Amino acid sequence: MNGEELTEQETALYDRQIRVWGVDAQRRLSKSHILVSGLTGTVVEFCKNIVLAGVGSLTLNDDRPVTTELLSANFLIPPDESVYREKPLAELCCDSLKDFNPMVRVSVQKGDLSSFDVHFFDKFDAVVVSSCSLNTKKSVNEKCRKSSKRVAFYSVDCRDSCGELFVDLQDYTYSKKKIDEMTECRLQFPSFEEAIAVPWRSLPGRLSKLYFAMRVIERFEELEGRKPGQTSAADLPNVLNLRKELCEAHSLSESQMPDALIGRLLAGTREFPPVCAIVGGILGQEVIKAICGKGDPIKNFFFFDAMDGKGIIEDIAKRDNEAEQFQIGCLEGCLEVD
Repeated sequence: MNGEELTEQETALYDRQIRVWGVDAQRRLSKSHILVSGLTGTVVEFCKNIVLAGVGSLTLNDDRPVTTELLSANFLIPPDESVYREKPLAELCCDSLKDFNPMVRVSVQKGDLSSFDVHFFDKFDAVVVSSCSLNTKKSVNEKCRKSSKRVAFYSVDCRDSCGELFVDLQDYTYSKKKIDEMTECRLQFPSFEEAIAVPWRSLPGRLSKLYFAMRVIERFEELEGRKPGQTSAADLPNVLNLRKELCEAHSLSESQMPDALIGRLLAGTREFPPVCAIVGGILGQEVIKAICGKGDPIKNFFFFDAMDGKGIIEDIAKRDNEAEQFQIGCLEGCLEVD
């Protein structure tokens, strides 16, 4: 990658971006390869952003047919039913994304994401997953970690007017501007499995309630054999019972997961386009920063709730010391949205 330069055509097309983040960053971006699986409204917003930014290639994985729920937030699906009726979602989105930037190679990878082996992920610089089960998140994240090179892993999930983003950059080194000079920084990221394994009683009381609510619903879907988002208001009594069991096991007050919040997440089967735009925009920004190696990344969860218009960053990780205690760092950054 270091020996490859931007072509004259790339330099002309990405002139404005080069003025913002420099030639080297754009060169890294133009040689990068991204895989996305689960083409939700949030993910297609992300795809549009990174295609316009000029990544080298984008591979799409989603064999699902088009549904009413997907039509409500996925602007890449053609409005004509005769066009989308016979094609899987990834192929439809691929055709539309190519029109945004002909210089980006957009392709489709068919198959079940969980069936791909470690070597499949070696060819990518970043992997973004959505609408997949808890086990698939853990499995894909682990395969990215076993890759022969560092593969950044992102998981994004939007339910109703809420969104969650998880980031794993493994052992990550990047540069940031401090006063008038650039300094090198290093961060260690936990895997998704490691992060959610941190005992709830160890977490700060001010931690986002969305974190706990998402874990309960995720666990419910796993126990019931449901696909992500296959819930409704009718599931609320059973989910509240599960919440009680989990809170007792973790010595946590049930007030950390209000009934109203859980009810919204269960009943909201359609994504809100404004939330997709915000969370998808944040995701695009994070992937670009990770590829370019510039700027502080999110470590390691980001939550957004349109009810209060705030974005919150939570750093959830475990550290084993001599007493086998866990220390949790929590960074709260609020993103006000007008």
